[in-house]
Amino acid sequence: MIETINLCKSFGDLQVLKDVSFSINKKEIISVIGPSGSGKSTLLRCLIDLEKPTSGTILIEGLPIAEEINGKQKFIKESVIQKRCRKLGMVFQNFNLYPHKTSLENIIEAPLIVAKIDKKSAIQLGEELLHRVGLEDKRDVYPAYLSGGQKQRVAIARALAMRPDVMLFDEPTSALDPELIGEVLTVIKELAHEHMTMLIVTHEMSFAREVSDSIIFMDHGRILEKTSPDKMYSNPDHPRIKTFLDKMIFKTD
Repeated sequence: MIETINLCKSFGDLQVLKDVSFSINKKEIISVIGPSGSGKSTLLRCLIDLEKPTSGTILIEGLPIAEEINGKQKFIKESVIQKRCRKLGMVFQNFNLYPHKTSLENIIEAPLIVAKIDKKSAIQLGEELLHRVGLEDKRDVYPAYLSGGQKQRVAIARALAMRPDVMLFDEPTSALDPELIGEVLTVIKELAHEHMTMLIVTHEMSFAREVSDSIIFMDHGRILEKTSPDKMYSNPDHPRIKTFLDKMIFKTD
């Protein structure tokens, strides 16, 4: 579904991603963990074309949105990239809802404008998705009157409205109060039970262990290890991972 090959991203002299290579298969769920500033969010932003890689290749279902050939980046038309990126849905840590639009209007915006479906069908889809995330009673409510957990569930419904093949989550609970985290994780778990392909950047260690087929650990822009949750948590190969997990478990306790 997604493959990166030697993906690099720099901001000026700061190299944020360093030769990142990994793949995610259909119906696979991968969590990405690691310390803040390790490049996790930048990786997702490159996959969805919100950031342009400095070098390397990104393939979505085998088709490139960034490609390096013989050491040079190949130019790909922006319209082609945008079409291929529609296969991905993105949920941001800070919701990014339109404040002047209701929950339903936020959800149907992209289907109307991008997918160009008729309004009646868009409204029906939006109402179905609000029901799916348990917010049918918030149909006509503006974001200012929603809790953080409700906003994030609307954001998940909005991403699902474009019927993506892969869902990307960028620390979906990091902006939430502790008592609101569970309602968002429950929605993501339901997607996992439906075998949605997902790439999840998260600091929720127990959640990552529960839902993931594989876990990637990143540090200083590199992937140090990609392995099963059991091995990552019980016997990681890299000592840096053990140090990180010991601290995270201590904080959780």
